[in-house]
Amino acid sequence: MAQEQQTQSTEADAQAAQVQDVETGIRSVSARARSASRGMTGLDREHKDRTLAAVASGLRESVASLSQANQEDMDRGREAGLSRSLLDRLALTPERIEALAASVEEIMGLSDPVGRVLQGRTLPNGLRLTQVSVPLGVMGVIYEARPNVTVDIAALGLKSGNAVILRGGSAAQKTNEMLLDIIREALRTTAVPVDAVQSIDSYGREGATALMTQRGSVDVLIPRGGHELIQHVVQNSRVPVIETGEGNVHVYIDANADPETARNIAVNSKTSRPSVCNAAETLLIHADAEAAGREVLRELLRSGVNLHVDPRARQWLPSEEHANLTQDRVVFGTVSEVSQDDFATEYHDLDMAVGVVDSLDEAIAHIGEFSTGHTEAIVTDSVANADRFVAEVDAAAVIVNASTRFTDGGQFGLGAEVGISTQKMHARGPMGMAELTTTKWIVRGEGQIRP
Repeated sequence: MAQEQQTQSTEADAQAAQVQDVETGIRSVSARARSASRGMTGLDREHKDRTLAAVASGLRESVASLSQANQEDMDRGREAGLSRSLLDRLALTPERIEALAASVEEIMGLSDPVGRVLQGRTLPNGLRLTQVSVPLGVMGVIYEARPNVTVDIAALGLKSGNAVILRGGSAAQKTNEMLLDIIREALRTTAVPVDAVQSIDSYGREGATALMTQRGSVDVLIPRGGHELIQHVVQNSRVPVIETGEGNVHVYIDANADPETARNIAVNSKTSRPSVCNAAETLLIHADAEAAGREVLRELLRSGVNLHVDPRARQWLPSEEHANLTQDRVVFGTVSEVSQDDFATEYHDLDMAVGVVDSLDEAIAHIGEFSTGHTEAIVTDSVANADRFVAEVDAAAVIVNASTRFTDGGQFGLGAEVGISTQKMHARGPMGMAELTTTKWIVRGEGQIRP
């Protein structure tokens, strides 16, 4: 009994020591990031852009080795049973590497977000006030199976004068290690402090938890991932958090929507890349839009989408028609009955909840109940209905007659994005460089004192 207690005590001591090592390591990383952020305050656009050019060149020169590293992560992910959507996010093909390099170069071409004069005035007592943009300081970003985020965050952070601490998760371990090496090598060749970009992947999940305690050293935490990851950070972090990414996205087809337009938008919103947060998860169809509804549902099935439909939508897909549609198709979606849980689900896959509504009011109410505030779209020929939808739907992005897949920093001309914020404080929607700055008031006087 005594020996067993001694063994348990030894194990507890070892675990405590390990926790202490992690906390010490994270404090050290955070302190170096803070120092690096101070070292970036005097850098002009030329220095920042030179660094970004070196990052883009490094990516293009490393396509073969990056592809090999990513293949190792993909093989390990398949063996571990990662979902199709996570594997899609994890994949870093030569085409995606080139897109990353091009994105870095696009960020180079954008104006420097630091030092902008946002407002200014002279008070009656002669004090001259200006409000200018300044970097946030140190950003911690926690994400999973998304190696593109490593590059996007680093590039946006560097251009906006912020130091970044990355926790990219074990699924993309090999890929992220190589990406970090490329980025830090670019920093070594320029005036930007090397510790402006660091990773804590080697500290595992314990490191991510410790990062959440670094209030005062880390200015903001940004989680990118699924519901569980985001809520874990929101509920446990002592550092201010910007919530991003959860996307229970709706497409509503109004009574007078053009069938072809409705079909193209709904199918693209769901199928162009179903694993991402701006992909549509729920389709709402006005009861008077039966022709458009039939056309959309048929094409979704033909595209391999599994439809979870309510009874009225099911009537637009009779079983005999369903059988005819499958004759020349290798991949074909299924039809099942929708549940309330389906309407609340972010599938990240080729599944879609479908409901028929009797009015625009009912559609807006449904979206209000189930939306995560990411992106909502209406397809309509009515200007009045479009204006009502825009005014009454509460989301970071509201889209009229276009695919939900356009809610993206690159598509919005931001170069890339740190994430898509679904909260209402400071930043909302795709977060580019401007959202990675805060403000400073500068007061210039000539000896004034307050009476």
